Amino acid sequence: MSVLAYIFLGAVVACLVAAAIKGQMSALRVDRRSWQELVSQLKRIEFQRITSVARDYLDPQGGQISLEPADMWLMLGGREGLRRMRENARLMLLLAAHAQQWNFDEGVIVTERMRRDAIRLNSAVRRIELALTFNMILRRSSNLIPFHLHEAASSYYLMRQRLLALYQTSHSGLYPRLAEVL
Repeated sequence: MSVLAYIFLGAVVACLVAAAIKGQMSALRVDRRSWQELVSQLKRIEFQRITSVARDYLDPQGGQISLEPADMWLMLGGREGLRRMRENARLMLLLAAHAQQWNFDEGVIVTERMRRDAIRLNSAVRRIELALTFNMILRRSSNLIPFHLHEAASSYYLMRQRLLALYQTSHSGLYPRLAEVL
């Protein structure tokens, strides 16, 4: 093997070690925050409005274009509402990981489902932000904003429902406080 191959292999190994250390440090930070701290950081969101937008997407009925894009934007709270949804999604993932201590098997599965929902939420929000920022250049992207709003709302809706169901079966004592905040 050439020297260049050894250097490349060393760089790959160093990157993997750095990623593992970063993951461990991140996990340690999560472990330091208590359940109460995580819940107290959740932002208040009008969930009924999110539910309306999400159900319009997840539960198709006759007249599937009943919500106008401007109405969806207002119902989700505009940019601030999307920012709150994104922040809450991160905290909900941490709360799901926290529940693994009481119900490991279900907790792992629900956390992974929620992680995938969070990826869809973040992707939809990022696309909305790009479309709004480059509205004139990306005219086609701005036409897709309603679809991204539906995706963001439905992902958040599913995350919330999954988390509440997990707490209802895993730690019913904490469930009422969590349901109140979410």
